[in-house]
Amino acid sequence: MPTRKELVEIDGREVTITNPEKVFFPTTGHTKLDLVRYYLAVAEGALRGVSGRPMALKRFVNGAGSEFFFQKRAPESRPDWIETVELSFPSGRTAHEIVVRNAAQLAWIVNLGCIDLNPHPVRADDLEHPDELRVDLDPVPGVTWPQIRDVALVTKEALEAFGLRGWPKTSGSRGFHVYSRIERRWTFGEVRRAALALAREVELRAPDLATSKWWKEERHGVFLDYNQNAKDRTVASAYSVRPTPDARVSTPLRWEEVGDCRPEAFTIDTVPDRFTAAGDPAEGMDEAPGSLEPLLELSSEHEAAGLGDAPWPPHFAKQAGEPRRVQPSKRRRSGRAQVRDGVVPPPAPGKDVGPTGRRRTTMPLIEIARAATWGEAMEGLERWKARHQRVWPRLAPSDVLVDSMRGRNTTWTRIRLNLRDVPEEERPPQEALEVDYDPWAGYEGPDRSGSAERPRRRSKPNAS
Repeated sequence: MPTRKELVEIDGREVTITNPEKVFFPTTGHTKLDLVRYYLAVAEGALRGVSGRPMALKRFVNGAGSEFFFQKRAPESRPDWIETVELSFPSGRTAHEIVVRNAAQLAWIVNLGCIDLNPHPVRADDLEHPDELRVDLDPVPGVTWPQIRDVALVTKEALEAFGLRGWPKTSGSRGFHVYSRIERRWTFGEVRRAALALAREVELRAPDLATSKWWKEERHGVFLDYNQNAKDRTVASAYSVRPTPDARVSTPLRWEEVGDCRPEAFTIDTVPDRFTAAGDPAEGMDEAPGSLEPLLELSSEHEAAGLGDAPWPPHFAKQAGEPRRVQPSKRRRSGRAQVRDGVVPPPAPGKDVGPTGRRRTTMPLIEIARAATWGEAMEGLERWKARHQRVWPRLAPSDVLVDSMRGRNTTWTRIRLNLRDVPEEERPPQEALEVDYDPWAGYEGPDRSGSAERPRRRSKPNAS
């Protein structure tokens, strides 16, 4: 049977929507065409967040809840009115990425299965100088929404104290975003340095609520993810629908709304009416870009006081001034620790064994699973819990460290447990992984290549 199509005319262009009745959100019943119509209803606001920016395509070809993959390279088969620009990545590879400037182009990428929009913080005409400082508030498990809102308000005060205006929005997931437009005269490294200084300032202002600590086992409260400002990082932009069961939206707010907002109030159904009735709270954010000089001066003060750089994402080259990285295992490329007789060796004293190598930590960590999907990883955790029913009640939500790890063009999930609150004599040893997935099996090239192809191997539960 031929695939059903629907032609949508947008600003004088015809955009083909394939499989328009395909259900993208099983819980709510919203289809791919519903998603396209949503983005057209809020196009003015959505374009404010992405216009002129290269974009990584995060494709859910079977809708929310299905596996997704990142496609950096623009599809070869595309209309001549789809713009691209060539980017370079930390791996040394390059790729031509899509640049969206109008509603027709927006609808075209949504038809590819892009539920949310993931633009870079630069414009296509200057790829080396970001025009956004992005503050990503990432709560540790167990942190409640009111605490996240409180940290957002502290972030607003800190930005203003250093001459910057913050523009808040829900993330559409568990966290919160605050963006600040900046002049295009600083490099990615300088913007990240300013973001780190800001994170430490917010932590100083609200030490019980916020943290700038990169390693998950050392965090508490709400983490200010300064590394979202490193080159090649993208964040879901304003008015992005997120792949949640209720189709939540990353929604711009006015600061007076933040104190009592609820993320579940902003969905694919409610946001278009809100946009029509109240307009876009982010309107005007491009008009007065600010200076990073005050934050960079704060960073220099931190350095003079002995606070140097903080860790970078693991796929970045070692940076000048970055804390020492312990020499990784020879099997770093495969993302696997050495395994003998089916058992992962326990961490050496004072070290955490992980797929990105070894580093020093004071926390007693064990690894539970490395899986192709979140669901498979959680199933592995449930099997571990069933075997260790006396230990599990001693763990707080923040002791369950669930990491979304970057593979070639999709993500995989790692689960570790922090046994800090378990008496030493009762701590289970490191055992064979419940799920042992290798995202790099058979792959010899550099990671982060930008290829559209995905690894085909799937994880298998441990047979033991």
